[in-house]
Amino acid sequence: MELQSVIIHSKTTPSCVGLTGNSKLSLRHFNKHLQLHPITPTRHTYQTPKLIRTSVFFPRPTRTHFPPPLRCSYSGAASPESQNPIARTLKSLSLDSLKASLSQLTPFDVVKWSAVLSVTIAAAKWTVNGLFNPFFWMYFSWTWLFWPWILAVAVAVYGLYCFRKHLRGEASMFEQLALVTSAFTWLTLVPPAHFNGFLEGWPFVFFLVYHYFFFFNVSVRKRLYGDYYARPHDPKWDINLPRWKGLLFCVGVMVGHWLAAFEGPELHRIPGGLSNVAIWVMILVTLLMQYNSTLYLANYSEKVVVPTAVVQFGPYRWVRHPIYASTMLLFATYCASLRAPLASLFVVAVCLWYYERKAKVEEALMVETFGDGYVEYASKVRYKFIPFVY
Repeated sequence: MELQSVIIHSKTTPSCVGLTGNSKLSLRHFNKHLQLHPITPTRHTYQTPKLIRTSVFFPRPTRTHFPPPLRCSYSGAASPESQNPIARTLKSLSLDSLKASLSQLTPFDVVKWSAVLSVTIAAAKWTVNGLFNPFFWMYFSWTWLFWPWILAVAVAVYGLYCFRKHLRGEASMFEQLALVTSAFTWLTLVPPAHFNGFLEGWPFVFFLVYHYFFFFNVSVRKRLYGDYYARPHDPKWDINLPRWKGLLFCVGVMVGHWLAAFEGPELHRIPGGLSNVAIWVMILVTLLMQYNSTLYLANYSEKVVVPTAVVQFGPYRWVRHPIYASTMLLFATYCASLRAPLASLFVVAVCLWYYERKAKVEEALMVETFGDGYVEYASKVRYKFIPFVY
């Protein structure tokens, strides 16, 4: 029946096809052979349709050509070696070629491949031990409760990549945000998670507060210009200390946050309720000081950062550098929320060391620009960072 169906749907002439002889037709798909007669086309005159033994009659329009013979089998097979590239490689591999390759190795190549092999073996061993460790799967199942170190490392790596692009001036808005988020993650989330094994309460609060605090300058640009991009300004107002001092300041701030997580009690033992009212008050004071300082400075500045007059309003009535003071207060408030007074003193000392040197350069530039106006202001407001203290 299969053969008749194929012939019926093929383009044949109105003729009878006789099947004579005794040969085999191979059907590879069915993996069997049928005893059939060879196909010998013969032309007949159309009279009355009738059945002829071992023949099939097709009443179709007359055609003068015949189709090519059916190809139901594939003859000839490639050798196994030509189909398998591994077999060809092994066949071409010989002891002489191996000796020639080894003789061309340099000491540097030996050291390099030995290091690669050692790292591969160590990584494989570490992976296998981790997969067969039941505590690994328990830790993985509590990913949202316990801080996953693999996620923290991934955030840090991506933050370093964004920082590299930021130094070259190629970072997009999203990459700048990722850079800031990576830094705040390792300041507020990773240290308490490392020492407590889980996160709750104040670390989450300050993770959001840090974002809100350090993006006030961006919000001011949005209000003034309608977008978030910085405007060009006089380069002399780019107050930058030597790079090693900035790096030392960043390391000191990071150490202060880790010290706070180490010094403070476990997170679930930190009391709640009215005992935290003072912390919330300090957070509000910090945010208001930062926002008002930036806003007043922008009102008396061109392009946000170039001052056109000596600002003596708002927080500038109390201290000469309220933006730096609010940053120190933010770090101290974080340490106070974790009940770590020694860490609070340490991070304030680090900020005073760095901001004192930066403020000295800025004040010299202000005196050069505004002369006696800034000298008179400095004589009225004697405190740089902490009212009635320093």
